[in-house]
Amino acid sequence: MTEPCTPRSFLIVTWEGGGCVAPALTVARKLLARGHRVRVISDLCNRPDAEALGCAFTPWRRAPCRAERTRATEVLRDWEHVGPDGLRQTMDAVWTGPALAYAEDVLDALKRDPVDLVVTSEMLFGVAAACEAVGQKFACLAANISLRPMPGVPPLGPGLAPARSEADRRLHAELTEFCVALFDHGLPALNAARAALGLAPLAHTLDQLDAAEALLLATARAFDFAPAELPAKVRYVGPQLDAPAWVGGWTSPFPAEDRRPLVLASFSTTFQNHAGVLQRVIDAAADLPVRLLVTLGGSIEADELRPAGNGRLLAAAPHDAVMPQAAVVVTHGGHGTVVRALTHGRPLLAIPHGRDQNDNAVRVTERGAGLALPPDADVAAIRAALQRLLEEPAFAAAAARLGAAVADEAARPTVVEALEELAVPSVRPPPALCVA
Repeated sequence: MTEPCTPRSFLIVTWEGGGCVAPALTVARKLLARGHRVRVISDLCNRPDAEALGCAFTPWRRAPCRAERTRATEVLRDWEHVGPDGLRQTMDAVWTGPALAYAEDVLDALKRDPVDLVVTSEMLFGVAAACEAVGQKFACLAANISLRPMPGVPPLGPGLAPARSEADRRLHAELTEFCVALFDHGLPALNAARAALGLAPLAHTLDQLDAAEALLLATARAFDFAPAELPAKVRYVGPQLDAPAWVGGWTSPFPAEDRRPLVLASFSTTFQNHAGVLQRVIDAAADLPVRLLVTLGGSIEADELRPAGNGRLLAAAPHDAVMPQAAVVVTHGGHGTVVRALTHGRPLLAIPHGRDQNDNAVRVTERGAGLALPPDADVAAIRAALQRLLEEPAFAAAAARLGAAVADEAARPTVVEALEELAVPSVRPPPALCVA
């Protein structure tokens, strides 16, 4: 018989960046189910979901804090910037610019209520610095594939396949150096925060992650281009895929007798200026013998689009209920939507807009589980891609194979096991491993 797990206390720290919230709250739910005490610090708009799980909640006070998920409150405005400037804007707005504000908010919370382990979004560098400054054990939770370059893995950004030649390896090395330098755009702000916290300066922004007990990748090894040997402290813990409470229930808007294949189009829950591409998806599917369901995710309003006769627009829908009925999923390539579609064995059409989306898309196309198009793809190109995905069974077969492996990792208790192990106080001998 498995020994009971000693209850521990956890502080989960995240920010309203779209796909990073649901994985953090999924982890919170799993820890609560094991009898642990969990508090959450995040943007005010995430209070209802956190408290619905039974977590204590504290909003950001000094750090950026969104009261609601609207376009007007969006702090990431990377659609206004070309290429690397989008990442620089993100760093200035959230990841490093307000590092000291994030640090001070977390330190206040730890003074009020100490915890065994802080679990933070890996890109909130100020939180990591705060924990380092006071000797607080912490783990970084990446809600997707690693943004930090890893040996043997293509650097993120352009959507590169694994290196197959010496020329590929040279290119990857050059781009890895560029990626590190790009993150160093935030180094002055981070080092200023570290100085205020009594810490020595870093040589590179990404070095801040070295203070963590572990970097946990909330994705599947089977999905990623995983290296044979992981860097120290890095672990795959499987996708964390609970749906947010705000998506609501599901009643199909189509007549029950309508048996045409269902195509689900779901783009970002954060605004990426993507109404135009959604309209082209609608127009591309208009003449196909399909039903098109478009979920808007709160980032696009229905009156910005012109639905066709075979299409329906919904503000939101629970994808775990819809995807089993879908033949194809069309998406911007966000990690959560991509991985969730794969767990249901659904082939994908990815139309990336930036961030990590090109890299998620190539992990699909390299396995034959879907197709990818640029964000300016026209109606004819989108229609042709949809036709291929609907008519060529190889895509669905590949998605089913990859999806089975991804779903297996998602079902494992890896993340809870890892966090329980890390939360054990260093001065005590570790108890028996708790198994869910």
